[in-house]
Amino acid sequence: MAEEPASPTPEEKPADAAPPAGSPSEATQAVPADALAKTNEELAEEGVDVAPGSDTPTTPDGKPIKKPGGIKALFKKINVYLLGFVIVAVVVAATGVVSYLNNKKVPKTPDVATQQLTTDALKQLANSDATVGSAAQTLTVQGNAIISGQLLVRKDLNVAGSIKLGGDFTAQNITASGKANFGDTQINSLQVAQNAALQGTTTVKDLNVAGTTSFGGPVTAAQLTVSKLILSGNGVLQIPNHLSFSGPSPTRSITDAGTLGAGGTVSINGSDTAGTININTGSGPVAGCFVKITFSLAFTTMPHIIASPFGAGTGSLDWYVTKSTTGFSICTLNAAPAGQVMGFDYFVTN
Repeated sequence: MAEEPASPTPEEKPADAAPPAGSPSEATQAVPADALAKTNEELAEEGVDVAPGSDTPTTPDGKPIKKPGGIKALFKKINVYLLGFVIVAVVVAATGVVSYLNNKKVPKTPDVATQQLTTDALKQLANSDATVGSAAQTLTVQGNAIISGQLLVRKDLNVAGSIKLGGDFTAQNITASGKANFGDTQINSLQVAQNAALQGTTTVKDLNVAGTTSFGGPVTAAQLTVSKLILSGNGVLQIPNHLSFSGPSPTRSITDAGTLGAGGTVSINGSDTAGTININTGSGPVAGCFVKITFSLAFTTMPHIIASPFGAGTGSLDWYVTKSTTGFSICTLNAAPAGQVMGFDYFVTN
């Protein structure tokens, strides 16, 4: 007969007895503290029993271990860096949408506090010096307004429409940024800092030009006085009428009375530029100079003298001219015929 196994003595503790056959081992009895947060594969690697035919892990006493919830399982599978990138992208997109919507909004017109001007307020204005409203308020007059007395505007005056004045307009300074049209304007002193364009006829009583003046068209003047007239380029000077040279008359002197003969006379009529010398010979004239002409204003350089004789008596003369910057003389190499009326026209240029 086979020996029966010895029964445990009372001194032996049940805890020290060997585990029954088929019971889980000590390694499988120890369940990790974080078993609920691990998958079946992770639990299998760590030696945790999973019930046969089931994916649910169990404890040593056979109770199933709960799987982690859906959110926890999702967090286990999501990459932390990917999640951060997605959050940043969502924030940027939301910021762009908000900015776009704000730009599409029409800005609100600021509300200005207004106050209606009642009939009592108008009576108060008419009978006393009263203040209506404050600087933050706007006075709106729907109808026309007639002010019998003076109107004082302490600050700027902005007029959206036209201004029509039935009387005089007095202003210390006028600045026109755009066009200004004046029907009939009287100006005591006009200063134009830049260009001035005059479209119509302009009548100027006295015109003093300190700088250069250019005329693109014809200039008509009753009298034109200039200190120096220069024709530039191929300028042409056309004088359809007579040309006269006015100015102080030069003086004449007779240096040799024998040239005129006894009883002879000489006179001059003209200016420094042009004139006539009249000669009347007497009896017994001799060769020499008839007359010396002294300019009223001396030339700066040697002038050009153009002389033209007239009268039958000058036909037989061998005459000539002597000149200087102060004057010239009419002379002859032979004696003039006695008792003759003759003379010389002269033209002087510089």
